[in-house]
Amino acid sequence: MASKLIKKSLRLKLTKNIGEVSALFYSPQKAEGIMTFAHGAGAGMNNKFMEEASLKMAGEGIATLRFNFPYMEKGKKIPDSKSVCSIAIKAAVEKAAILCPKLPVFSSGKSFGGRMTSTAASDGLLEEINGIIFFGFPLHAPGKPSNDRAEHLYKVTKPMLFLQGSRDALASLDLLKPVCKKLGRKAKLFVIKDADHSFHVPKSSGLKDADVIDLLCKEIKNWISAL
Repeated sequence: MASKLIKKSLRLKLTKNIGEVSALFYSPQKAEGIMTFAHGAGAGMNNKFMEEASLKMAGEGIATLRFNFPYMEKGKKIPDSKSVCSIAIKAAVEKAAILCPKLPVFSSGKSFGGRMTSTAASDGLLEEINGIIFFGFPLHAPGKPSNDRAEHLYKVTKPMLFLQGSRDALASLDLLKPVCKKLGRKAKLFVIKDADHSFHVPKSSGLKDADVIDLLCKEIKNWISAL
């Protein structure tokens, strides 16, 4: 697969005031779709999980466009405002459409990145995408069960795929399942048993982290194919 994988380092232009951020484009030679991929709050686009998931997605025939939020690009720890994150996500979606003009565009994000993606979509900023994929939707803070962060999801008109671990401290399934049920046919929940928020699983599960990423990416491919 490595010899057939297209890799490009890019600069993503946001606004004159915000500036540019780094981006990475991975694509198989014959892609069937492209997925923008926003990072979580504490690690940028080069983190191990996103790298491995991007490689796996290429193996499934899906291109990915990873990018940094401005605060991460500047080496800061405090995330940008929702409005700035939305600008970055929209810019990534527009760039994805330019890179793969004939392919359907999907948006995804790890934890915080996923929540910011659905926030942008709920504000009507991502009308051109075909769906949203959440790698661990952060429904609430650790130890503080609540579904307040789900309110904006009901404004999202696009199909949504929730990839969650059953031991996710940021998303009690007892709360998330009813949210998905209320969202109706536009939402699908896929649960990895014993996985935490980072999709790590105990040795007793018989799976390795790489196996979990493989399961997640295959589910994404199946979901995209079914749309």
